[in-house]
Amino acid sequence: MAQKTKKLSSSYEESEFKNEFVKNSKSDIENDTNSKDLKKQASHEKNFKDFGFKESILKSLEKKGYVNPTPIQLAAIPELMQGRDLLGQAQTGTGKTAAFALPIIDKLENNNEIKAKVLVMTPTRELATQVADSFKSYSSESKDLKTIAIYGGTDFRNQISSLKRKTDIVVGTPGRIMDHIRQGTFNINKVNCLVLDEADEMLKMGFLEDIEWIIDKLPEDKQMVLFSATMPNEIKIIAKKYLNNPAEIKIKSIKKEAQLISQKFVNVQRQYKLQALKRILEINNEGVIIFVRTKSLTTSIAEELETAGHSVAVLNGDIPQNQREATVDRLKKGFIDILVATDVAARGLDVERIKLVINYDFPFDSETYTHRIGRTGRAGRTGEAILFVNRREKHFLRGLENSTKSKIEEFLIPSNKIINENRMDKLTKDINKNSVIIEKNNENKSLMIDILDTLKFKYSMNEENIAMAAINLAIGNKPFFVEEDESWINKQNSFNPEKSNRGNIRSKNSTRRSNYQNAGFETFKFNFGRNNNIRVGNIISTICNATNLNGKVIGKIQIFNDYSLVDLPKDLKKETKNQLKNLRIRN
Repeated sequence: MAQKTKKLSSSYEESEFKNEFVKNSKSDIENDTNSKDLKKQASHEKNFKDFGFKESILKSLEKKGYVNPTPIQLAAIPELMQGRDLLGQAQTGTGKTAAFALPIIDKLENNNEIKAKVLVMTPTRELATQVADSFKSYSSESKDLKTIAIYGGTDFRNQISSLKRKTDIVVGTPGRIMDHIRQGTFNINKVNCLVLDEADEMLKMGFLEDIEWIIDKLPEDKQMVLFSATMPNEIKIIAKKYLNNPAEIKIKSIKKEAQLISQKFVNVQRQYKLQALKRILEINNEGVIIFVRTKSLTTSIAEELETAGHSVAVLNGDIPQNQREATVDRLKKGFIDILVATDVAARGLDVERIKLVINYDFPFDSETYTHRIGRTGRAGRTGEAILFVNRREKHFLRGLENSTKSKIEEFLIPSNKIINENRMDKLTKDINKNSVIIEKNNENKSLMIDILDTLKFKYSMNEENIAMAAINLAIGNKPFFVEEDESWINKQNSFNPEKSNRGNIRSKNSTRRSNYQNAGFETFKFNFGRNNNIRVGNIISTICNATNLNGKVIGKIQIFNDYSLVDLPKDLKKETKNQLKNLRIRN
């Protein structure tokens, strides 16, 4: 290989990434021969049309809704369009796949070569699939441009068959790429561009020797692109050894995550984690990834959630690759709502439906945490991340905050009252939504009218009884309201701000607890308790039925063996207090 010389050519550092659309961004450009051009790019809103892409690419981007480039795209695309090597540092979710894919597709347009011209290496099967899908998506309007993904765990013969046909871009993992090169089933003598995606992760997984073996087998005259979330010395050594006068780009995307991902933590001890998880999923259970440390835990948690009525699937290293791909596809299409996964899914998984990431087990390091929560809030979308923390893990929170440059606020485990209000709200909204659908257009409307007439005239049922029977069918035979013991929640939520120096931070769901601490409330004692089989739901419904009070104004409820304590507003009318004195519950 010809001797390489390294010269700092373009270093673009973006300190604020507000969202996918770059507006009035400012950058520090160091020792850059092309700094004037980059300053112009960063000083005004740029459109993908400004890069000079072919019309087919612009049509593909328009179909995907892409208008403005992200900072990594803004900085990298002009350099790659010139055919330069590139060393880029950017976190996951910043748009780096498009940053290297779009210039590559533009150059391959109308390519007549049968053999592959581009090789992209990724650390995991999941990322290989994701990158290959991105290439296919960006080239959807291009003519006869073929991309395939090769990795372990899938049929080797099918991959051979694909490689024998016209192939422009090959995306794969190092091990499987080596297998095909050794067996002569992957002809690499026409490869003129090599991309190493998430190079730091490949090094962590022990692929350094494999990567160097593959690079040495490739043609010497080629463009090389290396992207890495971090820049350890090993990456710098590889860059110095193999990259020729590379453009160096560094994008700091931490501010983007802070703005798009709402990060929270929950105080919960190990024995209560599953109960806390179920309560959180009562509030938010569509498009959720739950990260755990072990494969066995993915299965046990998934079984518990299935029993609770959730649509859930498992993703871990023991799942065959074709099944893993099918699982991700089902999540994308909405056939499943919750994915319980080990960190094997932490990279390369980009599903638009993911709105919530739950760190059931504390991450091993800040980088793992960043990649986990990066599964939501991608490409300009908002998301939420919840971290389970026990007493021993609390002191690690500060490190995660420093790493992400964002505050991780406390989130209180939902109480019975909050869960019940949420269930009632969802039920009424679903009924109203269905009534609108029926009114507008429903093929079964005439059937429904016939059933109603039959119930009215044959069975002498009035409309109220019919409606209640229909609702009962909808909610099933299980109790609709939760009346579980909440004493453990109060223990988890007892938070000491002085020990952790975190301040008095509370979530929106903390009404019950904040009411208890509010001077505007007073405690009422009622002479019934556990010995009378009384539960929280009984007390709330009885008070609401006997008075004109709304359940939302009721504060903390404590149930003891022979009596119960209920916090109610101090400004109650005399008439209401008299009604409470004569309160009877369950006879």
